[in-house]
Amino acid sequence: MAKPLTGLRILDLTHMLSGPYGAMIMADLGAETIKVEPLHGEGTRKLLAADPRNSLEGQGAYYLTLNRNKQSVAVDLKSEDGRAVFYDLVRKSDIVMENFSAGVATKLKIDYGCLQAVNPRIITCSISGFGSAGPNYQRPAFDQVVQALGGGMSITGQDATEPTRAGIPIGDLGGGMFGVMGVLSALYERERSGQGQHVDISMLDCQISLLNYMATMYFLSGDVPTPIGNAHFVHVPYNSYPTADGHIIIAVIVDGFWDNLLEVIDEPAFRDEKYRTQPARLADKAFIDKRLGEILRTRPSSYWLEQLEAKRIPCARVNHLDEALADEQVLSRNMVVDLHHPSGASTRGPGNPIKLSRTDEESFSASPLLGQHTDTVLSELLGYSDKQIGSLRSGGVIG
Repeated sequence: MAKPLTGLRILDLTHMLSGPYGAMIMADLGAETIKVEPLHGEGTRKLLAADPRNSLEGQGAYYLTLNRNKQSVAVDLKSEDGRAVFYDLVRKSDIVMENFSAGVATKLKIDYGCLQAVNPRIITCSISGFGSAGPNYQRPAFDQVVQALGGGMSITGQDATEPTRAGIPIGDLGGGMFGVMGVLSALYERERSGQGQHVDISMLDCQISLLNYMATMYFLSGDVPTPIGNAHFVHVPYNSYPTADGHIIIAVIVDGFWDNLLEVIDEPAFRDEKYRTQPARLADKAFIDKRLGEILRTRPSSYWLEQLEAKRIPCARVNHLDEALADEQVLSRNMVVDLHHPSGASTRGPGNPIKLSRTDEESFSASPLLGQHTDTVLSELLGYSDKQIGSLRSGGVIG
């Protein structure tokens, strides 16, 4: 069965995390993804590659995860002959993705202005810290830089004295996800116009978008929010609570859940009639959270979760990574899959979260060795002869 993006071809010039993650999503969904790398390989190849605990046959966890379902072609884009090879690839492709620093694509003559002259249907996507315009767009940026500038760190953590980044690199990953949305939107528009276009993704823009209703609340009230840990600014109880052997989450977001909670938690003070509605619970939030935590500490998480789930109260164990990756719901949806090395060795990693009802085939080929597919792509896709390929290789153009 064909995957949903079968028939699309992506030239993946990305490195590190944001760009490779976006290209990985589309590769998982079936787009033929050709990773175009410099002759020495893109930088992510080296991350953790020499760490025996976090690598497989010389491929570090970053590269191994982010480059599955891709092919590797090594080309020197700084040379005229290398660009000529790349332009030939562009003529046969639908999408070019990159996350170079500002100005690099233009300097290399592989920006949208150059590539649309080669292929008017080409869609290019740049994922950068600050986009392609504005007073500060040329600033360098990595994940934590945009997490900080985007305001998210200021509302994460226990209090305002220690701003805290998200535990997952949401600045980078958000850029990759929005990049996929932008490319798919441009592809849909191309069906009407027949023309490609450029997708300009700013990681900072993505962080501002993710503020969502909290930004609107600020504009309405003028109040600048501060961190409140795992609590909620409206709902009570809504927090993480210690148990005898870990932590659990309880989320009482409607008054009916509170009534159900009283059937699980035997606390006379909670039966005060005033607590039946949210405003009084919010007013006494500190007391409710403190007392609830004291009660929950008396028994293990499994006991409380069984009781809470029986009453249909939203709750969850706060899983460590090993527990999350062994969860029966996660496993049932094929969210832990085998990651392969070309040698045949394998490990495991996260699967593809996009599940479709008809074109639902999932497979994950090995992350490629550097230049593993150079000859195959140039001969089979571009029709280069063995002599042409040999000349390019001896001239240091391809690897």
